[in-house]
Amino acid sequence: MPDDLVTVTIDGMPVSVPKGTTIIEAAKQSGILVPHYCYHPSLPSPGSCRMCLVEVEKAPKLLPACVTAVAEGQVVHVDSPAAKAARESVLEFLLINHPLDCPICDKSGECELQDYTYQEGRAAGRYADYPKRYNPVEDFGPDILYVPNRCILCTRCVRFMEDVAKDPVINVSERGDRAYIGISEEQSLDHPWSGNVVDLCPVGSLLSKDFLHKARAWDLDKTASICPGCTQGCNINIDTRDDIVVRLRPRPNLDVNRHFICDYGRMNYRWMNRGDRIEAPLVREGARHVATDWDTALARLEQLLRGAAGSAVVLASGRASTESLGLVRRLVDRFDVTAAVQVPLGDEAPLAGVPNLALRRERAPNLAGAELLGYTRHWEAAMRQALSAALVIVLDPELDAADEAALAAAPGAVVLLGTVFADGLRNAELVLPVTTMAEENGTYVNRDRRTQRYLQARAQPGMARPAWWVAGEVLAGPGPSADAPSTAAEAFELLGERWPVFAGLTYADIGFTGRVLPTAPAPALAGGEEVAR
Repeated sequence: MPDDLVTVTIDGMPVSVPKGTTIIEAAKQSGILVPHYCYHPSLPSPGSCRMCLVEVEKAPKLLPACVTAVAEGQVVHVDSPAAKAARESVLEFLLINHPLDCPICDKSGECELQDYTYQEGRAAGRYADYPKRYNPVEDFGPDILYVPNRCILCTRCVRFMEDVAKDPVINVSERGDRAYIGISEEQSLDHPWSGNVVDLCPVGSLLSKDFLHKARAWDLDKTASICPGCTQGCNINIDTRDDIVVRLRPRPNLDVNRHFICDYGRMNYRWMNRGDRIEAPLVREGARHVATDWDTALARLEQLLRGAAGSAVVLASGRASTESLGLVRRLVDRFDVTAAVQVPLGDEAPLAGVPNLALRRERAPNLAGAELLGYTRHWEAAMRQALSAALVIVLDPELDAADEAALAAAPGAVVLLGTVFADGLRNAELVLPVTTMAEENGTYVNRDRRTQRYLQARAQPGMARPAWWVAGEVLAGPGPSADAPSTAAEAFELLGERWPVFAGLTYADIGFTGRVLPTAPAPALAGGEEVAR
């Protein structure tokens, strides 16, 4: 065995872990969860809640698993009578002053106090009254409410703001059974990453105003995804209720965002629920657009591609998937191509305590993927090129009035693959409804060249289809024998035929933590362009 590994036995199961690993983390590796409150893997551990007490053979007393390092030959009992009795006592003390308002608590269904009380607690308490000693609700900031009566003083929120955000605006005020989480009247919990205290809170003490009373935990469908807010590529879960996105929450990825997301990304979901969506393909007939079926629309797109010659411009959203960007780019291979991706800019907001984690200035989650596929970020230059191009493909960017005016004056054929029909694009020859990232499977490439998958979280509206499906159908050609991609995984594999950086990479290889792309020479593209590295 390597010198840096030690072997311990936890509830009869031997496990080898690196030296210095805590018992609670070693137990995780053997598939055993040690109940805990104050401990969190991305925060310093104070060992204060005493919920994780375990019995270690030859130790004179029970030990807190969150701060006790493993030792060679150690034998640990998580579920021994002594350890269970200790946890039962901790829960009884916590519930003395905890109000029984689970029916109206937003955390009900995902509350660790509920879970462990059911799993570990006494059948009945020994106290008749549950005193409520504090104001019912305190307003901590733009999105944070504090319910002090529910607080179990795990101090996760305090440690996050002090040690991770480096903005210690909250603290433990008073002492003993009078203690509560306090904030100065002159201060507010408005740090760009402060919403994480709601996720960290193991009970319903810290609540999000945005999510307040929207849904119960058991009403939600949770889908693994990637934050569309910036180039960091934080891993998230999209929570939906009745096919409506109601919140975004962080999903752990220690290489990208650990357990956190910024408040900008957390609130960046309302556009996913827009009701003014294009739901059927539209073909222009004179001064109006007429709804049609997909066969007719695809035939019309193929006709436009065949009939145009010279230059083509692709104007794409930074939220478009790698698959869509790649296959749409391949549609115009025989043209002299200008391809640009829209990159909205904002202020950068780092999370001080986590290296290489920040809300990035570039608010385009797939900027790196677009550049690998030959797109540039020179939006204004591409708009000027559109004024002389034979064909302009618009892949769902957010156009302002100047962009719409420029496209309205474009002499060539304009094809919109979009989610919303802009009034300024009434000259479009073809309008094709496409899905958002919340309605399809796909990949993004973040600023560190990490390719990451996201999954479909809600139904496609009407006849909308992913843009990669539209492009794939046209590239495959007409007829039943056409070999068009039918899944996002197949579309992704097609990218490797043109761009070697994606060659041989599959969805199975990417998994749910992502895969960093190798640095490779950029191959030449049709039209004399070179893929950005």
